[in-house]
Amino acid sequence: MGGIRVMALITAAALHADTTYRIFDCRYDLRDAGAGARAFANGHIPGARYLHLSHELSGQPDGHNGRHPLPDPQQFAMRLGSLGLTPDSAVAIYDDAGGMFAARLWWMLRWVGHRGHVAVLDGGIQAWTEAGFPLSQQPQSFPAQDYPLIQTGPVVRAADVLSFLGTSSAYLLDARSEDRFRGENETLDAVGGHIPGAHNRFFRQNLGDDGRFKSPELLRAEFMTQLGDADPASVVHSCGSGVTACHNLLAMEVAGLTGSRLYAGSWSEWSSDPSRPVEQG
Repeated sequence: MGGIRVMALITAAALHADTTYRIFDCRYDLRDAGAGARAFANGHIPGARYLHLSHELSGQPDGHNGRHPLPDPQQFAMRLGSLGLTPDSAVAIYDDAGGMFAARLWWMLRWVGHRGHVAVLDGGIQAWTEAGFPLSQQPQSFPAQDYPLIQTGPVVRAADVLSFLGTSSAYLLDARSEDRFRGENETLDAVGGHIPGAHNRFFRQNLGDDGRFKSPELLRAEFMTQLGDADPASVVHSCGSGVTACHNLLAMEVAGLTGSRLYAGSWSEWSSDPSRPVEQG
């Protein structure tokens, strides 16, 4: 691996061989909020439990805090405990979209100070079935545990982003598709465009043709080319609602480029206030 330690990903074979992991299914469809739960019921990795993006990995939208605002950290920690987790549990997370939604939970566990190993299943449930491993329709539960919330990690707010504009103190990186970044074909948010001065890296660029993450060396080379002279720790990730931005953050971690941060409200929060500047094109 060229000296780069890949701790944030796990292969299907490694997950199958290690029964110590608590497994979470994060499948979701932005246009059909019930699709992930139905898919889970139809077949999931044995031992997995389902976490719903809108109901459990997000708080309540109020029209000004984005489409998927972060939940209350104390309530989220209590939910983790109710699912049988402790802060030291090893956790594996998967979806069926190249890590698009799994990366959100990966980041959130870091946010609440999870100490155990947390990894995204590289290639998702497709990699599991392609390896010939079985699926289950049986629900799984574990005894509730105590999950104390000690301290939450840093989260970038809209006011912080506003203070970054016109300075070199942060490198804003938007994970949405190129057309939505330009303000074209916007179907999820009321306003099209991006935060002024932001740069674009569509999160799917982190994946190869096989739906798995590119090698750490290739990801590192691509991100370093993208960033130029910018410090990786100065990167602030955004997207439409703070979900796919986590994919770029995860990819940087895989590449050994640590310290970047998430603007959790992202474009859906930023664009909800008409006083905030918008850039298109």
